[in-house]
Amino acid sequence: MSLLAALSRACDRLPAAPPYGFSTEKIGFCVVLNPDGSVADVVDLRDTDRKRSPRMMLVPQAVKRTVGIAPNFLWDKTAYVLGVTAGEGKRTAEEHAVFRARHLEWLTGTQDEGLLALTRFLQGWMPENFVAPLWSDSMRDQNLVFALSTEYRDRYLHDRPAAREAWQRLAAAGASDPQICLVSGHSGPVARLHPSIKGVWGAQSSGASLVSFNLDAFTSYGHDQGDNAPVSEAATFAYTTALNRFLEKDSGHRIQIGDASTVFWADCEDADTAKEAEAFFGAFIDPTVAGTLATNTIGARLSEIRNGKPLAQVAPRLNDGVRFHVLGLAPNAARLSVRFYWESDFGQLTANYQRYVADSAIDPPPRDGWLPLWRSLRELAVLGKSENVPPNLAGDWMRAILAGTPYPMTLLSTALMRMRSDGEINALRAAIVKSVLIRNLKMEVPLALDTGNTNKGYVLGRLFAVYEEVQRAALGGNVNATIKDKFYGSASATPQKVFAALSSGSQNHFSKLKKQNPGRAVNLERLLMTITDLMAPADDPIPVSLASAEQALFGIGYYHQRSDFFRKRDDSEPPVTESAE
Repeated sequence: MSLLAALSRACDRLPAAPPYGFSTEKIGFCVVLNPDGSVADVVDLRDTDRKRSPRMMLVPQAVKRTVGIAPNFLWDKTAYVLGVTAGEGKRTAEEHAVFRARHLEWLTGTQDEGLLALTRFLQGWMPENFVAPLWSDSMRDQNLVFALSTEYRDRYLHDRPAAREAWQRLAAAGASDPQICLVSGHSGPVARLHPSIKGVWGAQSSGASLVSFNLDAFTSYGHDQGDNAPVSEAATFAYTTALNRFLEKDSGHRIQIGDASTVFWADCEDADTAKEAEAFFGAFIDPTVAGTLATNTIGARLSEIRNGKPLAQVAPRLNDGVRFHVLGLAPNAARLSVRFYWESDFGQLTANYQRYVADSAIDPPPRDGWLPLWRSLRELAVLGKSENVPPNLAGDWMRAILAGTPYPMTLLSTALMRMRSDGEINALRAAIVKSVLIRNLKMEVPLALDTGNTNKGYVLGRLFAVYEEVQRAALGGNVNATIKDKFYGSASATPQKVFAALSSGSQNHFSKLKKQNPGRAVNLERLLMTITDLMAPADDPIPVSLASAEQALFGIGYYHQRSDFFRKRDDSEPPVTESAE
């Protein structure tokens, strides 16, 4: 199933989906009119919270604005409706003039009391009338609707039957000749311009196009705009309505993964089953998305899935007959680019997710337990900021997780670069490089500390951790900067240049430690000898350089050995004493 077809099908299952030709928009104020066109009141519809958020309201579908001036039917921002704006507004007067002229044309001959009141208001309104106290400066650039004073609390002007009939008549008059729709396969009027998609992180606040043709280079056989790829008005309305609904904040259908605004939805006959599958997926990627639904109904089963238990045993009704869709969108000028689109059975998705969990498993695990994917991505960004995640990396990684395919090798190189740059080797970074080695290079990588592993990268990482621990033990726990902060990057990439100096420096630390805590010094010396014995005999057991895979194992070996120093010992383990000599 194509992306547009899948979104069109999803629109039919949306709760409280808007009727064809209508959309949900942010409305700030309502202008209440008397039948003679005078203004009875101006009502603030915004929330009373600190942010004063506009109210989401069903109105005639917004027009697609490019460079031209095009008013909405019976609602719009103040520049169009009243001819006032908060900014400089170089063409505000022209926008208001077009709004006034079009509505007087559209409503010619109407006998409806509410529509007549609007025409009288537009004929008598002057932007100079916008003065306090009736007209507040907080209205500027907000969207406005109208209502009759006799029925304000019951309905708005655009809800009147005569207004809906006029809107249907206008839509029919502007329809193109019927063509075969590429999405539905049925004949119908084709959308020349597709409505904007709003809510994509980094895109224009007014929305961006998923499908558009606006340059001569895009034309084909003399066709322009929507005629290049005919999609019917009905299918266009359906896919844009569904996608805009999924992209809404707190919709339960979106996750931000790097620069990719990711939406997901389930397709099955039973609405409760679809909702359960969506809650599971949300918790897979980001536990905060599923909220209390995940906590109260799927929390325990989620742990079973992460531990490798088959979905057929954990949630049998999700294993068969549930198609799942995941779409990643990123901004591209005034358009949207599809970072990835994945569709398959939810059972296959769960199996691929379990593989991702298994590949990423590390001991000890992250301190805060299972973390969302965006948190791992921040480990790959300069200064740990989400906006600094390398472009395309998030989408490529997510696509590989969904499909169970090899990870992008940039994942490994980026993680190694960050580890060398800032010397931070934590559970998340170790898990990332481990997963790439397992999936892409088919290497056997230890889950926890492997004292018998002879890989030079792993052994040198352990050795580096021991040298650091000797330094810490000799100088005290509160060391401002250790050898890791100064030498990790060069030690992991070109170890021969560094380890001779580290070995020499550790002797001074050992001398001091033997005076302070002889038992601790003896144990560390024994550990040091045990690790160096693992290195294969050679003229020079420390290589000049390490390949990227060995650098990754260096980081994992360092993480394992360093974590072991902070591991709580069992009661059966003897404490370190001077008698260890």
